[in-house]
Amino acid sequence: MKNETPKIFYILLIGLAVISGFVYFKWDNFLELGSNLINYKESHPSQMISFDKFLSYLENGDIKKVDLYENAEIVVFDAFGSLGDKLQHIGVKVPIRNSSLILKLREFQIDFTAHPAVTFESAWSILSALLVPVLLLVVFQLFFSEGSNYDFFGNLRKARAKIQLDANTGVSFSDVAGIDEAKQEFEEFVSFLKMPQLFTAVGANPPKGVIIVGPPGTGKTLLAKAIAGEAGVPFISISGSEFVEMFVGIGASRVRDLFETAERNSPCILFIDEIDAIGRQRGTGVGGTNDEREQTLNQILTEMDGFKPTSGIIVIAATNRADVLDSALLRPGRFDRQITVNLPDIYGRIEILKVHSRNKNIDSKTSLKFIAQRTAGFSGADLANILNEAAILTARANLETISIKQIYTAIERIIAGLEGVLLNDSRNKRLVAYHEVGHALAGTLLKNHDDVQKVTLIPRGRAQGLTWFTPDEQPLLTRGQLSSRLIGTLGGRAAEKVIFGKMEITSGASNDFFKVNSLARQMVTRFGMSSLTPMAMDLPQPSIFFGRRLQTRPDCFLDVADQIDMQIIEIVEDGFDKACTILERNRLLLDQLATLLTQIETIDGKDFEKFVSSYTGLPKKTKLQPLS
Repeated sequence: MKNETPKIFYILLIGLAVISGFVYFKWDNFLELGSNLINYKESHPSQMISFDKFLSYLENGDIKKVDLYENAEIVVFDAFGSLGDKLQHIGVKVPIRNSSLILKLREFQIDFTAHPAVTFESAWSILSALLVPVLLLVVFQLFFSEGSNYDFFGNLRKARAKIQLDANTGVSFSDVAGIDEAKQEFEEFVSFLKMPQLFTAVGANPPKGVIIVGPPGTGKTLLAKAIAGEAGVPFISISGSEFVEMFVGIGASRVRDLFETAERNSPCILFIDEIDAIGRQRGTGVGGTNDEREQTLNQILTEMDGFKPTSGIIVIAATNRADVLDSALLRPGRFDRQITVNLPDIYGRIEILKVHSRNKNIDSKTSLKFIAQRTAGFSGADLANILNEAAILTARANLETISIKQIYTAIERIIAGLEGVLLNDSRNKRLVAYHEVGHALAGTLLKNHDDVQKVTLIPRGRAQGLTWFTPDEQPLLTRGQLSSRLIGTLGGRAAEKVIFGKMEITSGASNDFFKVNSLARQMVTRFGMSSLTPMAMDLPQPSIFFGRRLQTRPDCFLDVADQIDMQIIEIVEDGFDKACTILERNRLLLDQLATLLTQIETIDGKDFEKFVSSYTGLPKKTKLQPLS
């Protein structure tokens, strides 16, 4: 039943509107309105005559008094003719607006009265003053009364959560791959939702909430849906940004409505995506003086303390910024656990590719292992995007199956950008060829460097040529591996110097220098791989939170900071000298490979290494040690 507003309320509101109209417009306006109405009636005579006849009456002395209306355009008079006829409230329209009529009236000594123009501005003002409260009353009834079909504020206070009451969410653990450790953690949540008596029998309370932390695209939302699908319970999902509104108190009201919805549908999974939008640390000064986001967070903390562990509600939140969350949100009793979902390794990527290739017509000769090897550091969403891009390329080529060629093209397109137009200038093409071969040759001849995957002169994005390496996915990197990567990165500039001299080096190595500088700094300040004291001396980044203490100086003395810069310069210079030495000793091989690359434009990694091995007579990797 809808709550009906009492009739006395409407009567009081209309009476208040009338009184306010009288007070605001005063009594004079109403008197003016009344006089205008009288003038309007008198200015409309019962009979109209011609102006000539009016002048004859005037000259005969039959008119004693006239009334002028509408700026002397209409004359109303009473006349008593010589024949005894009596004319009352007769009107005449003056054809020409000038002062001749006034002069004639004065000439014949006729008493006349000029009346103001008839206007109804005060009437419209009064009507508008009465109309506005009535309209407000109608709007109040339609939009603001509780239970109305147009309950504006009631709908605004409700949480915009997506409620999937069907137990079958369409996602199960078999659809989630590459994160087996996280799946094992969530199996006990599924057990609690299916058989809560097993936990309550021994006095165990399941966790109230869990936060899934991981980079974007690693399957955090998919994992939450899989839990609901496996347990067969409703899945209620909402984003953290849905709580943020311009109206004060709306966020906290939506939090209350969200948990009330969860209690009505328990047992269920309550999933809050991107919780860092409202769960950031309080007291930071971010968001304005009256921080509505902090009030919303306080309401979440209160609601999570309010429901019992045995209510069957499990709150799952996802974020990729766990470092900015408030400590009160992460304490036991609210979000008891924090599960990290990392980027998949090669075996995880193989399993993810199997899941996303179920509905793809992939060539039987295509090896998912080769694809996984080329996609180190890719997330599950990236892998799904690669297979989709490959399917699009296959459809454009009017092919029936997806081959490894389309997949490799999709990988390169996603990493480096769209394919550009080949260089026609032989000089620039030769410069780029030597630069790219310098990277590949230096990396091939180094002991701990990654294998060459592909060398090409086909432009992609802003790069005029590319050298691809297959990264070694070891959890720990040695100093030799880092040094080899540094030398290989400097191989492009070293080839330019060795072949063309200092005056002909190009700007193509600008991005290489950024990578080298970052790598060398990490070796000195984070990894302790220098002659300085083996400790972390990295300069801290300023915090965006005003509530935290800002550290304005580095973790070392100023003289040590100078030594850090000297160590970085020494490592980079030593790496560049070694890259030049390697290429000078293999100058003939460098020329032959650059000429071959200029002719065929692309050299596969295996063909490149075979060419180097046949020329040097050495195994795949020499015994060169990059740095002492």
